[in-house]
Amino acid sequence: MTNFSLLDDPAWHALTTDHMALGQRNGAAARYRAELSPIGGLARYDAEAFAELRPLIAPEDAVGLVSATSYQVPADWEVLQAVPVFQMVCESIQAVPDVAPMQLTAADAEAALELATATEPGPFRAGTLGMGRYFGLRADDGRLMAMTGERMRLGAFTEVSAVCTWPEFRGRGLAKALVAYVSGLIAAEGRVPFLHVKTENAAAIALYERLGFAVRKGLTFTVVQPR
Repeated sequence: MTNFSLLDDPAWHALTTDHMALGQRNGAAARYRAELSPIGGLARYDAEAFAELRPLIAPEDAVGLVSATSYQVPADWEVLQAVPVFQMVCESIQAVPDVAPMQLTAADAEAALELATATEPGPFRAGTLGMGRYFGLRADDGRLMAMTGERMRLGAFTEVSAVCTWPEFRGRGLAKALVAYVSGLIAAEGRVPFLHVKTENAAAIALYERLGFAVRKGLTFTVVQPR
């Protein structure tokens, strides 16, 4: 039976199972290696766990915690950002993509980072392509128009992430095609695709619903930094 409760704290469960090799852990705290992602997770949200998270964060860096748990950040930490998101899951993909995107490699890291920096789909760093399979669509001149890929992996679930398109290429269905393609790959492996979207992004939510995703729960993506 699929254990959906793992998704209440997806980063913690990813970093202590499937993605253990991609992160660092100290007791009840874990995070992805800084070059991959600023995302981290806690086994519980108390002062001790935050104290164990502290040595995993380099000076001037911060960590993003995504969780369904409501908690108080200790006084010796600063909240830089708190973003409400919907977590959506897809138990039956409803669209078959009509494109054949290319899989991105380390050679595409600069173009992928430029696209993500300009469009802000969520945390994305120079090494993020190393977290899973990422795919893109190129224009005739070779420019990367859009991309989508896999991020967290835990239990029976794989996260669809970095859904982004340069503004001048929007309106062509590129994001829909890429999300459908990546979700189809995940489903073909017998896994459940899931993703996170800002609660205010009605257009993206509607797109994901047309592809077969449904809102599972509201979570908060909280960016924290030691004082």
